[in-house]
Amino acid sequence: MGDLNTGLAQLRGDVASHVPAEIAEVLKADREKFVDVVAETAAKPGTVMPDFTLPDATGTRVSVAEGPAVVVFYRGAWCPYCNLALRTYQREILPELEKLGVKLIAISPQLPDDSLSTKDLEFTVLSDVGNELGRALGITFRLAPETKPAFDTLIGDVEKINGEADWELPYPTVLVVDRDRVIRYIDVHPDYTTRTDPADVLAAVKTL
Repeated sequence: MGDLNTGLAQLRGDVASHVPAEIAEVLKADREKFVDVVAETAAKPGTVMPDFTLPDATGTRVSVAEGPAVVVFYRGAWCPYCNLALRTYQREILPELEKLGVKLIAISPQLPDDSLSTKDLEFTVLSDVGNELGRALGITFRLAPETKPAFDTLIGDVEKINGEADWELPYPTVLVVDRDRVIRYIDVHPDYTTRTDPADVLAAVKTL
């Protein structure tokens, strides 16, 4: 397997070299604020996955709770860290999951049409517009207003991308759900520049 952490470290360096210093400082301060947040509100292993159906890029609604499944929450197709993680999961996790009969589902709050930017992915990509499922799982947070100009400069208007006035995003999170819809594993990353290692995901799946 490749090393996702190495790729993320390289990406952090690339981003730092291209982002204006004043914007980088705003984003760094915002990220550090969330790093120390203890995810007390996040769903715990042993709880039942909320029974939500969410639309894919074509508008077809898919049940998220039906396992066994690996469910990956990401911020959006505009996030380079998310894109790196999703493509790594496709390369390093998806083949093994298919052998085991386990689904891989990725979820972001982007509008369904915008999720078409992930059309080269070979697994299900769903839209949790309004963060209803993310909020039910206790894995969302609200961006500080002072970060909006920095985000607008780098990626465009998040409100337009997500179709929501509220600046709310999910923490990058991986859940493993069994065939009885019970969450067996959850890993929440308040620092969006870090992600769950593929080996950890597969280890959790193999305990099902």
